[in-house]
Amino acid sequence: MSDSVKALYEERLKRYQAAIALAPTDRIPIAPGSNYFAEVYSGFNHQEYMYDASKWIEADRKFIEDFPETDVLRTTRVWGPIQDILGFNTYKLPGRDLPPNVQFQFIEGERMKPEEYDILIRNPAEFIFEYYLPRVFDVLKDRTSARSYVAFLKAGMAQMYWNNMLKARAEFLQNEMGMPMATMGLVLSPFDALADGLRGLRGIMIDVHRRPEKIQEACEALVPELVNSVLGAADPLRRYPIFMPLHRGCYPFLSPKQFEELYWPPLKKVVQMLIDAGYTVRAYLEGNWGPNWHHWRELPKGKVLLDIDGPGDIVKAKEDLGGYQCIAGGLTDSDLTVGTPEHVREKVKFLCETVGKDGGYIISGGCNIPYDTKPENYRAMIDAIMEYGRYGDKTEYEVQINPNPPEGWQPPKGHVLTPWEVKKEEIGEIMGDEDLIKAAWEMFERMAFNWTFGWIL
Repeated sequence: MSDSVKALYEERLKRYQAAIALAPTDRIPIAPGSNYFAEVYSGFNHQEYMYDASKWIEADRKFIEDFPETDVLRTTRVWGPIQDILGFNTYKLPGRDLPPNVQFQFIEGERMKPEEYDILIRNPAEFIFEYYLPRVFDVLKDRTSARSYVAFLKAGMAQMYWNNMLKARAEFLQNEMGMPMATMGLVLSPFDALADGLRGLRGIMIDVHRRPEKIQEACEALVPELVNSVLGAADPLRRYPIFMPLHRGCYPFLSPKQFEELYWPPLKKVVQMLIDAGYTVRAYLEGNWGPNWHHWRELPKGKVLLDIDGPGDIVKAKEDLGGYQCIAGGLTDSDLTVGTPEHVREKVKFLCETVGKDGGYIISGGCNIPYDTKPENYRAMIDAIMEYGRYGDKTEYEVQINPNPPEGWQPPKGHVLTPWEVKKEEIGEIMGDEDLIKAAWEMFERMAFNWTFGWIL
């Protein structure tokens, strides 16, 4: 990394971290998620970037060169090949099940029966391996076939390839473009993991009324598993927030009473555990969280960045959360996709003068910049921030890089499929250092479970 690229990287990261920490910055950060806008802007269709990971870096380079004022870059990555290998049946993908230039789609469905709550609560590992995975991986319909064995071998190879591509992209962004990541690692709230991945929309809405106690118990059981799963994918240097897309916490999907009893307590536990581990969190509040977002004041100040979705009132969000947590948003999908540059410019000017006037604000769309955003509107947003969003000449903030967790921190105790005690009994008498064998066994057992558990997300 050249000195100039290093300085640019640190300037961008400092601005982003300072805004999240509610510290003074030189200007409002431009730190939206692109939601594949960068790829589409760079000339690729949805199938190309979903199946050819090399397109990511090509798109990143062009996008950053054309919009260098952008401070961080985040895109949601769904990679087709590994899903095809396993027959993962919860998504429709462009070029496979959909036309090549159509966004991928999630298939809503019931993947856990109501009578299986107790199995999940007793042992999430057993439920995932014995019940959930055979329902979402088509290759497991016949678990005795050679194809099912080879599929998991191929999936491990594909996962290693994908991890290497993600690492290469992060290094390219930092070392060649001076660009930090907006987030690293993704985790759902326990309620959303249950509602999205397991029970489905119809099932969870029935359960909210008929089985609220089971929801509470299941969410409690999921807390340590979700935390352990995301810590394995989070930034080891703790520079970047962990991303939390929060889908079902909006009003009126849940009433304030249901939110306070079913949704918030386990979510708060997960976020607090991540903060205790030395991380910040970037949470996307999908829909209108107005009646519920005051709860974020219960968490430590300056540790959470909240993306306010289009249906939410971002001015009211600043009134309720200002001085407690940083907020992002302000531009709606329609502003960016069908609006004019003049409209975007005036909207950003208003946001700078209201939501952004005291800091603790990041310009963005509701959660992201839509992939069909007009490029001239994105440029108008940037130009307006550069004109109206300045606070001073420089950001007086020290970049936070923490390779070690806070002193005394321990990861939560989670489940594994085969505990060391079982393996030890299978081995019999151990002739040498048991701890050496145990450490390796437990490391890979935990990695394997975290990988499989991640397919709920």
